Amino acid sequence: MKALVLGGRGFIGRYVVKALLDKHIDVVIGSRKATGGEIEIRRIALQQMHKADDWLEKIAEFDLVINCVGILRERLGETYQQIHNHAPYSLALACKALSIRLIHISALGLSANAQSRFILSKLEGENNLLGSGAQVVIVRPSLLDGIDGYGARWLRRVAQWPVHGVMKTEGLIAPLHVTELAEVIVKISLMPANQCPKVVELGGTQAMGMAEYLALLRSEYTDTRAPCVELPVWMIRIISHLLDVIGFTPLSFGHVELMQGYNVPAHNYLPQLLGRNPWVAGRKADLIAPFPVQAL
Repeated sequence: MKALVLGGRGFIGRYVVKALLDKHIDVVIGSRKATGGEIEIRRIALQQMHKADDWLEKIAEFDLVINCVGILRERLGETYQQIHNHAPYSLALACKALSIRLIHISALGLSANAQSRFILSKLEGENNLLGSGAQVVIVRPSLLDGIDGYGARWLRRVAQWPVHGVMKTEGLIAPLHVTELAEVIVKISLMPANQCPKVVELGGTQAMGMAEYLALLRSEYTDTRAPCVELPVWMIRIISHLLDVIGFTPLSFGHVELMQGYNVPAHNYLPQLLGRNPWVAGRKADLIAPFPVQAL
């Protein structure tokens, strides 16, 4: 089997690459910057891939394409619609034409009632992929923990602060290790086509609020508890808009909306596909290094 991992230099992608290589699967990384390394990297800029014809030559040699690409915020020449919707849909049409399996990493908690263009673009992309007729699997993880994720690093840093400020909401998450997400993606990659589900929702061992998750992360560093201050949703929304403007911290308006929802799997495939109980998210001892591709 030969796999193309789009976004293979990113947070999720590097763990996926490692998991594929551990199973002796031939891997090529697709990235907007093709620099040298221990593994072949080809330049594929999703914002330029508007039609199925743009993909055909690039993916013809592969048995499998895994799309790990996503943007937290729009940047010059890269819009949410381009990255989360138009390019993946064109890719799906090309995969259909060539009978190639496509695994697309999305997220839990997407809603058509959202105001965030981040969320709406991801949801529209999912719907278009599922309607493309391609052999596609949508993977929706809850909040991911890992040693080098942008958001994961920030949450671990915040967990060590003397006071925790959290949004006053009933939203829930089911954190899981990105390593286990990658393990599941490999399992799906090797499944017979007639056994592959169309949508796979993944979460960790328990549902919790953000205050509880920060306390869990903090327990890995100290035995002392931090007082928790609940902040009104309107305040966090304003702060998130400001952070979106300056591009600082992983707290975006889209994530504020996601955190107000139920980001817990309706049917959790994680234990079933792992064949064991998942690790407890937040444990430093369970964190594993990804494949050493230079991150973007």
